Amino acid sequence: MSANGTIVSDKRKPRRARRLFDAFAWAALAALVLATIAHLLTRPPAMPEFATVRAAWQPSEAWLYDRDGHLLDTERVNFERRRQAWVPLNAIAPVVRDTVIASEDKRFAAHGGVDWLAVASAARARLARGGNGDRSRGASTLPMQLAAFLSPDLAQPGSRGWLTKIRQMRAGQALASRWTRDQMLEAYFNLVPLRGEVQGIGAGAQALFGKRPAAMNRTDAALFAGLLPNPAADAVALGRRACRAARAADCSAIAAAAATLVSGEHAARHDPALAPHLAVRLLDAPGKRVTTTIDRRIQAAAIVALRRQLSGLGANRVRDGAVVVLDNQSGEVLAYVGGVGLKSTAAAVDGANARRQAGSTLKPHLYAQVIEKGWLTAASILDDSPVQLDTASGLYVPKNYDRSFKGPVSVRQALAASLNVPAVRALIIDDVGRFRDRLWALGYHGLVEDGDHYGFSLALGSAEVSLVEQANAFRTLANHGKWSPVTYHPAQQLRQHPRQLVTPAAAFIVGDILADAAARADAFGADSALRLPFWAAAKTGTSKGMRDNWCVGWSDRYTVAVWVGNLEGDAMRGVSGTSGAAPVWRDVMLALHADRPGRPPAIPDGVEAHRIALPGTREPPRREYFVRGTAQSELAAAPQAARRPRITSPVSGSVYAIDPDIPADRQRLAVAVSGAVAGYRLILDRKTLGDADAGQQIVPRPGSHILALVDPGGRTIDRVRFTVR
Repeated sequence: MSANGTIVSDKRKPRRARRLFDAFAWAALAALVLATIAHLLTRPPAMPEFATVRAAWQPSEAWLYDRDGHLLDTERVNFERRRQAWVPLNAIAPVVRDTVIASEDKRFAAHGGVDWLAVASAARARLARGGNGDRSRGASTLPMQLAAFLSPDLAQPGSRGWLTKIRQMRAGQALASRWTRDQMLEAYFNLVPLRGEVQGIGAGAQALFGKRPAAMNRTDAALFAGLLPNPAADAVALGRRACRAARAADCSAIAAAAATLVSGEHAARHDPALAPHLAVRLLDAPGKRVTTTIDRRIQAAAIVALRRQLSGLGANRVRDGAVVVLDNQSGEVLAYVGGVGLKSTAAAVDGANARRQAGSTLKPHLYAQVIEKGWLTAASILDDSPVQLDTASGLYVPKNYDRSFKGPVSVRQALAASLNVPAVRALIIDDVGRFRDRLWALGYHGLVEDGDHYGFSLALGSAEVSLVEQANAFRTLANHGKWSPVTYHPAQQLRQHPRQLVTPAAAFIVGDILADAAARADAFGADSALRLPFWAAAKTGTSKGMRDNWCVGWSDRYTVAVWVGNLEGDAMRGVSGTSGAAPVWRDVMLALHADRPGRPPAIPDGVEAHRIALPGTREPPRREYFVRGTAQSELAAAPQAARRPRITSPVSGSVYAIDPDIPADRQRLAVAVSGAVAGYRLILDRKTLGDADAGQQIVPRPGSHILALVDPGGRTIDRVRFTVR
């Protein structure tokens, strides 16, 4: 109202109201913008469904079981995390569930993913400490922790600010709104990271406590809960947290258990580790469970026998060994020991599958081949005397293991005593290429070259073979000459039917020779490790340079193959066929037949027995087995007159050196001939040297020379070339 009484309107009020409204609108808009920004900044990652998480779970381990379902070994396949199979909630001991909930999230059953009371308490405690509050999980609930497990960017080191915490809270709420309490708890126990690289209660229970989750007790539960805030905690800190979780008055037992857990004692115990090399061979995918033909009892017996022998010999003599046991009838692998560790310098190498030089273990297959052809019998006489053979790679001079010679010996004694020179003579009767093909057919697939590559040394085992190949080749002899592949899986349908590679008669005769303790007595003694209280056939072998030692043999039910040596290839010291692998073979055989001794095989059709005499040898008359139609009542070395006339020394291809310290006229080279050579002449470089039966000598002259043997009619019967330097 004006001074003269006229009413005047106040125009300032609407303007002030508009300004207030505008200010409020802008404030609301700013708040909305800030809220939107905050919402976007704290938006959590999308949480998967429980079924998706469980379906995608993949353990890091694969498991190897024996024929009865007992665990033999585990193999780590995924090295990012160590996980076991997913553990259902009802397979976790209730005391573990209750202890973890009480320790980590006591209002888990009531809140919706965020415990606001715990948040307020944590904030108050932080303010009271001036912002330097406890860095423990505090208000972090199980759903929030689970969200961080599912989306690791919610728990990145150095990103524990309020934005990350809000994102974690929102993610926990999202999980709580879609998952049941049991689902969240089950996923939490399976995803929680534990000590080292262990993840989840399945792997944690085994590695940390040596138990299944269902078998964990109250102390285990307290230790498990104590690990959760800091899995890398030392024994003192872990014991202190575990004692609080257990609410125990006396913490001494928990402290001792914490020290054991931190020491890793249970981690070394939870895996039986009975077949680590086979596990590597058969387990190739995470979560794979392979049931094998291995018999855990036999596997353990083979490990004990090998470990005992290697310990007794000492690492300064030999460090490594391997054992394979086969069931003769089925071909199932009952034991596969690739090594036992101890002081091995190559413990990861599979000694059962590695190829090594065979030594004398190939001789039985050679003799079986010539016996089945009828070219030799077990009573045939072979000459164990020095021999030099001209080969494409030079002069080959085989020698026996003890560097002595026995003279005329029967095939039985030559094989049983493992004489080298007679075996080479048998290979000459046979054929290197034919013998190589037989070995390939028997499964020795390391022989990739033709026969000429190996030469006469193939008779003495110059080729490289594996222990599994050895076992199955000898199993062929045990099965009357029928070969079939080995199998590692029960009831596996084999693609190949047994093949008759060796005649039953020849396989039986060779087996009878290898079981003959009397025939091998000269070489191995009357009571060697090869002699068992029941029927069993066995063959030992030692490779060149004492690098490998083998013993392979069979009974009526089992074939056992043993290798002892150094996987790095250095020579053994003071270890022979009967002192290296044979004692292990004996111990395993005795364990296998503890319930029933081995029985001798039945004589197959095509084999006949005859009484024989062996004049001119050291062998007494005996009863001998023959392939039908090859028997003789008396066998002896051929007389000199019956042998083919030939030059036996010098050997073609020989190289001789003149000694400059000896007068030239005092150096002579003796000429030796075989057979009836009366009237024959020796021609040296087209000049007559003299009568062949007069014991001629050559005065060596530098250069290449040709020595010929000429019969009375002037025909050249034999010719050798040698060199003098």
